[in-house]
Amino acid sequence: MADAATYTDKGKPFERDMTYIPDRLRAGDEPADPLEGAYGADPDAPSWPVEPGRYRLVAAKACPWANRAIIVRNLLGLEDVISLGMPGPTHDARSWTFDLDPGGVDPVLGIERLQEAYFNRVPDYPRGITVPAIVEVETVKVVTNDFPWITHDFFFEWREHHRADAPDLWPADSREEMEAVMKRVFTEVNNGVYRCGFAGSQEAYDAAYERLFAALDWLEKRLTDRRYLMGEAITEADVRLFTTLARFDAVYHGHFKCNRNKLIEMPALWGYARDLFQTPGFGETIDFEQIKAHYYRVHTDVNPTGIVPQGPDESGWTTPHGRG
Repeated sequence: MADAATYTDKGKPFERDMTYIPDRLRAGDEPADPLEGAYGADPDAPSWPVEPGRYRLVAAKACPWANRAIIVRNLLGLEDVISLGMPGPTHDARSWTFDLDPGGVDPVLGIERLQEAYFNRVPDYPRGITVPAIVEVETVKVVTNDFPWITHDFFFEWREHHRADAPDLWPADSREEMEAVMKRVFTEVNNGVYRCGFAGSQEAYDAAYERLFAALDWLEKRLTDRRYLMGEAITEADVRLFTTLARFDAVYHGHFKCNRNKLIEMPALWGYARDLFQTPGFGETIDFEQIKAHYYRVHTDVNPTGIVPQGPDESGWTTPHGRG
């Protein structure tokens, strides 16, 4: 997400703007997801057809919300049907830019700024230019930036294009419990670290801090006697938690003042995070240098000097996790 646009007014708690372009990519012949209506999807949102090669996922490695989409694309084997464009880790108030590509231009979309794809769809688009975003290649128009539903639809709507051994990221027998777990992970952990980092007052920060670590303690306990959040198999819930855990010690502990303890000091969570990091599809999407550059350079209100720390030591991520 374009976090520079989400700072909180002084004295107020942080609130994330969750208004996105609601369009969906739908296969048409897939049965409707029975739980969609309960979890925020707009049933009347415009639909775009599932069509290999038609869309490009634009997702910066630096961003945890975009990182989810990259991981799910990898796990499901969608690399050959949905291309991937990756902006650099830093951006200004206008937009993410493709400064990692030759000439600073995305080689497929032919644009320098993701903002161009938004403006092609909605001239003078008034909200933040966020990642992940699905862009139609031919028109270079953004289709949707509704990040929770992008990964949902990768699973449910693109099944015909999954690889044969793709994991069942949304198991039917535990779906309702998983939705509840993901809701708590989002509100208290994924968003909780931002609630700490962008708190507009001491009171707001203190409350956010207590909420975050209460949730991390709950997760530590939950993961003490199970390998993954829902049991013995990886699900979407694990993807959503992992991207925050991967950034915790490098960014959130210091930059966002989430400093009761580090991830490496929570045995179950640290083992769990290493287990996922070492699973194909996860660890290769993590670039700690890009992550640190994004947070420490873009969030100038939090870190006005722009200095990027050298640590922490990353070697622990590849040590045995003991959770097999």
